[in-house]
Amino acid sequence: MTPRNTRTGSVLEQMILPSLEKGGYKYKTQVNIGKRVGGGKHIVDVIAQRHDRKAILISLKWQQVSGTAEQKIPYEVISLAEIIMHETDKYEKAYLVLGGSGWSLRDYYISGELDKHLIHACLVEIITLESFIALANKGKL
Repeated sequence: MTPRNTRTGSVLEQMILPSLEKGGYKYKTQVNIGKRVGGGKHIVDVIAQRHDRKAILISLKWQQVSGTAEQKIPYEVISLAEIIMHETDKYEKAYLVLGGSGWSLRDYYISGELDKHLIHACLVEIITLESFIALANKGKL
Protein backbone atom coordinates (compact mmCIF):
# COMPACT_ATOMS: atom_id res chain seq x y z
CA MET A 1 0.00 0.00 0.00
CA THR A 2 1.36 3.42 -0.97
CA PRO A 3 1.48 5.98 1.86
CA ARG A 4 -0.88 8.93 1.54
CA ASN A 5 0.55 12.31 0.55
CA THR A 6 0.17 14.51 3.62
CA ARG A 7 2.28 17.40 2.29
CA THR A 8 -0.61 19.23 0.63
CA GLY A 9 -0.77 21.59 3.62
CA SER A 10 2.39 23.39 2.54
CA VAL A 11 0.87 24.00 -0.90
CA LEU A 12 -2.24 25.49 0.72
CA GLU A 13 -0.04 27.63 2.95
CA GLN A 14 1.79 29.02 -0.09
CA MET A 15 -1.58 29.85 -1.69
CA ILE A 16 -2.70 32.15 1.13
CA LEU A 17 0.54 33.98 1.92
CA PRO A 18 0.38 36.38 -1.06
CA SER A 19 -3.14 37.46 -0.06
CA LEU A 20 -1.96 38.17 3.49
CA GLU A 21 0.90 40.30 2.13
CA LYS A 22 -1.45 42.20 -0.17
CA GLY A 23 -3.81 42.83 2.77
CA GLY A 24 -1.02 44.38 4.83
CA TYR A 25 -0.48 41.48 7.23
CA LYS A 26 2.84 40.32 8.58
CA TYR A 27 2.93 36.59 9.22
CA LYS A 28 4.86 33.66 10.63
CA THR A 29 4.36 30.07 9.52
CA GLN A 30 4.40 26.80 11.45
CA VAL A 31 4.39 28.35 14.92
CA ASN A 32 4.19 26.41 18.18
CA ILE A 33 1.41 28.17 20.11
CA GLY A 34 1.37 25.91 23.16
CA LYS A 35 -0.36 22.71 24.14
CA ARG A 36 -3.43 21.17 22.52
CA VAL A 37 -6.40 20.10 24.58
CA GLY A 38 -5.43 16.70 25.96
CA GLY A 39 -1.69 17.29 25.51
CA GLY A 40 0.81 17.55 22.71
CA LYS A 41 2.19 20.67 21.11
CA HIS A 42 -0.05 22.77 18.90
CA ILE A 43 1.60 23.98 15.72
CA VAL A 44 -0.56 26.49 13.87
CA ASP A 45 -0.02 26.93 10.13
CA VAL A 46 0.06 30.74 10.11
CA ILE A 47 -0.13 33.61 12.57
CA ALA A 48 -1.03 36.89 10.85
CA GLN A 49 -1.04 40.38 12.30
CA ARG A 50 -1.56 43.94 11.23
CA HIS A 51 0.44 46.58 13.07
CA ASP A 52 -2.47 47.87 15.14
CA ARG A 53 -4.24 44.67 16.14
CA LYS A 54 -3.88 41.38 17.99
CA ALA A 55 -2.68 38.35 16.04
CA ILE A 56 -4.95 35.99 14.12
CA LEU A 57 -4.45 32.22 14.11
CA ILE A 58 -4.91 30.46 10.79
CA SER A 59 -5.24 26.70 10.50
CA LEU A 60 -5.34 25.19 7.02
CA LYS A 61 -6.98 21.89 6.06
CA TRP A 62 -6.88 20.40 2.57
CA GLN A 63 -9.22 17.60 1.50
CA GLN A 64 -8.57 16.50 -2.08
CA VAL A 65 -10.41 13.19 -1.81
CA SER A 66 -12.71 11.92 0.90
CA GLY A 67 -10.80 11.02 4.03
CA THR A 68 -10.23 11.69 7.70
CA ALA A 69 -9.54 15.46 7.61
CA GLU A 70 -13.27 16.09 8.07
CA GLN A 71 -13.32 14.20 11.34
CA LYS A 72 -10.45 16.33 12.69
CA ILE A 73 -12.29 19.65 12.25
CA PRO A 74 -14.16 19.68 15.59
CA TYR A 75 -10.95 18.91 17.52
CA GLU A 76 -9.10 21.69 15.68
CA VAL A 77 -11.90 24.14 16.51
CA ILE A 78 -11.73 23.12 20.18
CA SER A 79 -7.93 23.50 20.23
CA LEU A 80 -7.95 26.92 18.55
CA ALA A 81 -10.77 28.24 20.75
CA GLU A 82 -8.91 27.08 23.86
CA ILE A 83 -5.80 29.05 22.89
CA ILE A 84 -7.83 32.19 22.18
CA MET A 85 -9.66 31.95 25.51
CA HIS A 86 -6.39 31.62 27.46
CA GLU A 87 -4.34 34.11 25.42
CA THR A 88 -6.84 36.96 25.00
CA ASP A 89 -4.06 39.53 25.17
CA LYS A 90 -2.29 37.95 22.15
CA TYR A 91 -4.93 36.53 19.80
CA GLU A 92 -8.03 38.17 18.38
CA LYS A 93 -9.60 35.21 16.59
CA ALA A 94 -8.89 32.15 14.50
CA TYR A 95 -9.73 31.00 11.01
CA LEU A 96 -9.98 27.38 9.95
CA VAL A 97 -9.57 27.42 6.17
CA LEU A 98 -10.95 24.48 4.19
CA GLY A 99 -9.42 23.95 0.76
CA GLY A 100 -9.89 21.26 -1.86
CA SER A 101 -12.92 19.59 -3.38
CA GLY A 102 -13.02 16.37 -1.35
CA TRP A 103 -15.14 17.65 1.55
CA SER A 104 -18.53 16.06 2.07
CA LEU A 105 -19.16 18.17 5.22
CA ARG A 106 -17.76 21.50 4.03
CA ASP A 107 -21.16 23.18 3.69
CA TYR A 108 -22.09 21.99 7.18
CA TYR A 109 -18.86 23.31 8.71
CA ILE A 110 -18.93 26.72 7.02
CA SER A 111 -22.63 27.18 7.82
CA GLY A 112 -21.86 27.68 11.52
CA GLU A 113 -23.92 24.66 12.56
CA LEU A 114 -20.96 23.28 14.52
CA ASP A 115 -21.37 26.21 16.94
CA LYS A 116 -24.44 24.63 18.54
CA HIS A 117 -22.39 21.55 19.48
CA LEU A 118 -19.23 23.27 20.74
CA ILE A 119 -19.68 26.06 23.28
CA HIS A 120 -16.71 28.19 22.15
CA ALA A 121 -16.81 27.41 18.43
CA CYS A 122 -17.82 31.01 17.72
CA LEU A 123 -14.19 32.02 18.39
CA VAL A 124 -13.12 30.15 15.26
CA GLU A 125 -14.47 31.05 11.84
CA ILE A 126 -14.56 28.09 9.46
CA ILE A 127 -14.24 29.43 5.94
CA THR A 128 -13.52 28.30 2.39
CA LEU A 129 -10.16 28.99 0.80
CA GLU A 130 -11.73 31.40 -1.71
CA SER A 131 -13.54 33.41 0.97
CA PHE A 132 -10.42 33.60 3.13
CA ILE A 133 -8.28 34.89 0.26
CA ALA A 134 -10.89 37.55 -0.56
CA LEU A 135 -10.92 38.79 3.06
CA ALA A 136 -7.14 38.68 3.41
CA ASN A 137 -6.60 40.58 0.13
CA LYS A 138 -8.75 43.41 1.47
CA GLY A 139 -7.16 43.41 4.93
CA LYS A 140 -10.54 42.44 6.45
CA LEU A 141 -9.63 39.40 8.55
